[in-house]
Amino acid sequence: MSTLGERLARLQDGSTAPAAGVSSQLVQTSGRRSSRPVDPYAGLKRRVHQALVDALGPRIYEADLSPGELEQRVRSTLQEMLAREETPLTAADRDRVEQDVADEILGLGPLEPYLNDPEVTEIMVNGPGQIYVERGGRLTLVGGAFAGEASLRRTIEKIVAKVGRRIDESSPMVDARLPDGSRVNAVVPPVAMDGPLLTIRKFAVDPLTIQDLIGFGTLTPQVAELLIACVRGRMNILISGGTGSGKTTTLNVMSSFIPPDERIVTIEDAAELQLRQEHVLRMEARPPNVEDRGEVTIRDLVRNSLRMRPDRIIVGEVRDGAALDMLQAMNTGHDGSLTTVHANAPREAMSRVETMVLMAGMELPIRVVREQVGSAIDLVVHQTRFKDGSRRITHVTEVTGLEGDVVTLQDLFLFDPRIADAEGRVGALRPTGLRPRFLDRLRDRGIDVPGDVFGHGPSPW
Repeated sequence: MSTLGERLARLQDGSTAPAAGVSSQLVQTSGRRSSRPVDPYAGLKRRVHQALVDALGPRIYEADLSPGELEQRVRSTLQEMLAREETPLTAADRDRVEQDVADEILGLGPLEPYLNDPEVTEIMVNGPGQIYVERGGRLTLVGGAFAGEASLRRTIEKIVAKVGRRIDESSPMVDARLPDGSRVNAVVPPVAMDGPLLTIRKFAVDPLTIQDLIGFGTLTPQVAELLIACVRGRMNILISGGTGSGKTTTLNVMSSFIPPDERIVTIEDAAELQLRQEHVLRMEARPPNVEDRGEVTIRDLVRNSLRMRPDRIIVGEVRDGAALDMLQAMNTGHDGSLTTVHANAPREAMSRVETMVLMAGMELPIRVVREQVGSAIDLVVHQTRFKDGSRRITHVTEVTGLEGDVVTLQDLFLFDPRIADAEGRVGALRPTGLRPRFLDRLRDRGIDVPGDVFGHGPSPW
């Protein structure tokens, strides 16, 4: 039997096999080591790129040419330069080099293939030489790389310039959107210690449906039936979960069941929701400019939305004092509102909302805050991202009110890891046997939820 010191030494030098479920590719790349394939034409691409810049001048990075004119000029010049290159190239390699250099000038360089890949949901650039993508919930190190830090900086600046923003040492962090709606976060030195960092969360061209979520195992048909009834019956719903757990996707799917004759106001940090109803008013927060002026916060937008005669208010995520305004809206006639919050469990979601209300600076007694929370929110839908990359709803929890100074909850559905779902996946949502107290309110609004949705009697576990 090996000693603790020997085991630690093996872990330190990487000789121990990775634990089950851990991607060997990620293990190989820990500590800045890279298993990324070496590009045999990297040097050629750099030479051709520099020659192209020298030949065309700085106009290739300016906006005075139309996209069609710029692309035609770049590609014709590229073909001339590659024809003069002495490096032996097959036709396929020549096309690849031409496309990669054209992407660098015209698009987002080595990110273009992954932006165009429908299976890639997120792109993470950890400096110029390391790019990860997420497919099916799993991270993979890919072969693409930027020519250098300057190339990556140009790509970031190209992104932020399109939305009227800038990024430099005085303003080293930016949230922005690509023209297709993909969400972008960029961080540059001196905040980013090892070079510029870029994260792109891709925008789904075709929004997912409730049937898609059922197919993925995110929820069951019974839970779907309940959530549809709650949205149509104007219940106030809070979707909670960790980063990347799928909260916005679930919010988007649930909002699709809002009747088309209602006036909906959506409020987001970065616009991601894709509502298909006609009467939708979309608002997006705005950060301060370089003079530290012009900021418009989520809280500003929530307060303003109350003057817009909304039937529903959907807030992409509450993370500060906007929670107070959201609760007041829910409590003053704007039933059926939806929002998300970062939390690890429904009970923690309640605590997070309380904390954010206190951040509004109103100095309210905690009991008053909890009364607001208990009367405003009807249902908490909690979502979790598992190690295998799957995103599953693990709790559907009713907020039943206040007992003493405690907001009371009752779980209607819970995720049981000991059973398999209909597709054979490990773990499934199952009813607890409890029936929500808001069923009478739903019936008063003409919506009936069949009793068999909630199981038959108390759960045996």
